[in-house]
Amino acid sequence: MAINTYATLVTAATEWLAREEDTTLIARIPDFIALCEAKGNRTLFVPQMEVRSTTSVDIATAEPEFVTLPDDFQSMRRLRLSSVAGKPPLRFLTSTQIDEMRYARDNVSAQPNSYAIIGTELELFPTPNENYTLEMLYRANIPALTSVNTFNWLLLAAPDFYLYGTLMEAAPYIKEDGRIQIWSAGLSNAIDGLNNLGFRRSFDAGPSDITLPGVTP
Repeated sequence: MAINTYATLVTAATEWLAREEDTTLIARIPDFIALCEAKGNRTLFVPQMEVRSTTSVDIATAEPEFVTLPDDFQSMRRLRLSSVAGKPPLRFLTSTQIDEMRYARDNVSAQPNSYAIIGTELELFPTPNENYTLEMLYRANIPALTSVNTFNWLLLAAPDFYLYGTLMEAAPYIKEDGRIQIWSAGLSNAIDGLNNLGFRRSFDAGPSDITLPGVTP
């Protein structure tokens, strides 16, 4: 059976657990899948988790220097002003650094050149003086599988990650079971394989130019 949808993943996990009579355990499979995804968000570093999107500054709001981050945001890779010629990048600062600069410059309004991340928001500095468009390249959470969102890129690319990850989350409930070591090894292999593939995809995209000391390219 191909594991390529939420339903087929649930069916496969049920069959692999071989505990159909334990209805409480089987009913928790959706929770195990969600926990597997949470582990993936912490351990996977692959190009598919990088997302490019845009958002806008609204100077009509009470605090235009604050912009809400996407719901699936994990960490920023790059932020730039895409509505400005040349799309200048913004540099990352801590919120403390921005507070000090804002105080030193009397909270002037101008084209932003820096940002901080505070919880679920961006703080821009200086305070925007017009409605800029921001382009973000960021690391995103894995799109969660549900009965409505029936598949995602990770399930299609690595069903073994989802299957072994789901089974491992069930391990504390089934206690002593000789299969757990096999599932653990399968999950580790899936994580390592995905991360290695992501590394090769990022750095083996083309020939590299190497400049030796004292040699002019």
